Amino acid sequence: MNRWLTVALALLALATCGMARAEGAVVVPHTRSVRLSGKQSEWARQGVLGVQFGKAAAIPAQAGTAAGALHEVAWLAPAGAPAAKWRLARLPSAAPQVSAAADPATGQVELRQGAERVLRYNRKTVDPTPSLDRISEANRIYARPRSDYIDPLYGPSGEPMTRDLPIDHPHHRGIYWAWPETQYGAEMGDLHALQRVWARPAEPMALTSGPVYAEVRADSLWMWEDREPIVRETAVIRAYRSVEGARTVDLTFTFRALKEGVTIARRGTAAYGGLNQRMNEVQDQKITFHTDGQGASPRMAWGDLSGRFAGSAKAAGLTVFQVASNPCYPGDWVQYPELNWFQPTFPAANMRRPLSTEQPLTLRFRLWVHPGATPSDETLRTLWSAANQR
Repeated sequence: MNRWLTVALALLALATCGMARAEGAVVVPHTRSVRLSGKQSEWARQGVLGVQFGKAAAIPAQAGTAAGALHEVAWLAPAGAPAAKWRLARLPSAAPQVSAAADPATGQVELRQGAERVLRYNRKTVDPTPSLDRISEANRIYARPRSDYIDPLYGPSGEPMTRDLPIDHPHHRGIYWAWPETQYGAEMGDLHALQRVWARPAEPMALTSGPVYAEVRADSLWMWEDREPIVRETAVIRAYRSVEGARTVDLTFTFRALKEGVTIARRGTAAYGGLNQRMNEVQDQKITFHTDGQGASPRMAWGDLSGRFAGSAKAAGLTVFQVASNPCYPGDWVQYPELNWFQPTFPAANMRRPLSTEQPLTLRFRLWVHPGATPSDETLRTLWSAANQR
């Protein structure tokens, strides 16, 4: 983060009437729907759109694509910054960009913050052939071409936090959203283990770069026997600028069946299935789950895996926040510590969820990449609340 942005955030923290400390404040994304004036639209095009709280220095803001007459304007500020006391302003100079670009050699989408790597979205099909010689013959049935997943996700020190094509479970692929019981009519496939059904890239795809976040919005088709499209999926991956080594990544998935008779379920309808995290090798690993009891309001749910990842001597971690608007909320938590693997499940246990040709299914999650060991419950409650105010 450049120096003037650091100073601006510190001043902002002081201006928010004690709601966040200038040092150690929990900084989160804020979004509002705004009608931009012609002048403000020009500021957004020039990369100098900002938001100002009271007399504090303006901080970068980013205007998304208009929905009718309104734009979604996003910025990063301490949690609890009062929404009624802000205004749009012009920054003194263009803020550095968080960028999303397709690699011309591979076609995969790389998100970066300056020279710092954030994550790669593997949109194009990845051929596992170069890795087959290290995978046992019995496991090669799972070493199938794969696409539509995040790997690597990078940590605060630039270390790869996720893992693709591990020899023990070669179908595991970083952060991926897939179901081991994907049924089409009377036939059963396994999107999780890459058997009979695969997600393949489709148009459209849109990339967004800006001073606050970079985003990829990409469609995929679930192809039965790699031939017949049965589901259209849209994945939206938005990675925000890091603040003091911590970064928010929002995930939104929409699924619409193209054929009747498509259902998804967990393994045996009660084990794993949903948003999967296969993490890299980690020392001093600690996995923690939290779900408030029934009757709690709000009922919060998050999971965290922290430790020292290969490639860094410093501790770091990944927190996954469930979003309460998801159907079947809260999902169960599943972990396989020996595999550095954890997930929030979907759908509910003992259920096969039909995918509709008319009403799409939408699932949302927030990832938080953080330095250090497992954050405090107070911090995680603040972050869950922010994730559920989008």
